[in-house]
Amino acid sequence: MTGGLLDRRPALRAEVLRSAALRRGPALVHLVKDPRGGQSFEVGVKEHFLMARLDGTRTLGEIGEEYAGRFGRRLGEANWRQLLGLLWERGLLAGAEAPAAAPPEPEAGRRTLFKGTLRLAADAAATTDRLHRAVGPLLSAVFVVPVVLLATGMEVFVGLRLGDFAGEALRLFRQPAALLAVLTLLWVSTALHELAHGVVARRFGGTVSEIGLRWHLPMVFMYCRVENYPYLPTRWARVATAAAGTVMNLAFLLPFWLLWSLLPGGDPVRGPVAGLLFTGSVLALTNLVPLPPMDGYKMLGHGLGMADYATESRRFLRLLCARAVRRGDGVAGYPRGARIAYAAYGLGAVLLVCGGGAGFVLLCHHLQGDRYGVWAAVVPALLIAALVAATGPWAGRRGRDAQALSATRERS
Repeated sequence: MTGGLLDRRPALRAEVLRSAALRRGPALVHLVKDPRGGQSFEVGVKEHFLMARLDGTRTLGEIGEEYAGRFGRRLGEANWRQLLGLLWERGLLAGAEAPAAAPPEPEAGRRTLFKGTLRLAADAAATTDRLHRAVGPLLSAVFVVPVVLLATGMEVFVGLRLGDFAGEALRLFRQPAALLAVLTLLWVSTALHELAHGVVARRFGGTVSEIGLRWHLPMVFMYCRVENYPYLPTRWARVATAAAGTVMNLAFLLPFWLLWSLLPGGDPVRGPVAGLLFTGSVLALTNLVPLPPMDGYKMLGHGLGMADYATESRRFLRLLCARAVRRGDGVAGYPRGARIAYAAYGLGAVLLVCGGGAGFVLLCHHLQGDRYGVWAAVVPALLIAALVAATGPWAGRRGRDAQALSATRERS
């Protein structure tokens, strides 16, 4: 390799985002994102090792020595030129121009009466900063831990009287005014859920890029987009950001639990409040289910350092089954820990879906079987089947937004 190339000190642009190592199948990968154009890339451990050291202070020769010490191999001149060429072409190196933005998807930006989005904040980052300054002290452990403990106690209490609370929730459908009030409060709770994600991400250095309304009639809900969420500095920061929405939902219910406890038994307000507590609890706890796209799934994936956990688990089980009938190499390339994690999630997800669906059908039949007969079980079963078909891992989804970037085939 020429001395001139070895003496260069290229630098990655300071604003380029790099994630921690994530498990994807048998390999570890890192996500890389250019905030300037929004493009994301997926790189291997070796590429990330080199990119992390392109800081403008080290020469390529020094980085090459570190690389050889870490991986036991040296990069050839062609490797360096290819890697630097790719980084320059993608606009990731200091001084490089931003690549042309990808054309928007056909649906992007299209707004109709039945489906669309509407921004509510001209500067979402500034709005989140103001919210963070206002509620920042409430995000400390001194406040959050008691709230979580109280919310846990509330859920245990509601669970012990599940039949009574569920019955009050069903009676709401015969009280239009009370039902409207409960639905309005639940909508407010979902809006606070989204803002909580943004404020907690901001606490850990995240940036909220958009706050708005999204509608797909008859549903209208708020959203809060944190573009650099996967790049937050620690695993705890990512898990806490994912959990923030559910904690907010449960905290929202605490004053109503207190109100219900203080009202006398015959008070007409007590029933609708009980219905709110039941419905709000179901919505909040459902969000903790570790299935995509729920927050519980994101918490689990970030906690274990997994990329596309559900998809990769399905792929793992498919390879395992193929190997059982002697087709392919199976999962020989997977480390032992990855085998356990993927097998446990894949099988656990099947049991969770089947068990949860059966439990919901039995509960509906128990509560309404006397009135509707077999239909009290058939209708919930059909609804669950439709939901699984629409949201399961086999449903059509946008592909990975991270392209592969690889240029470090070494020579001895």
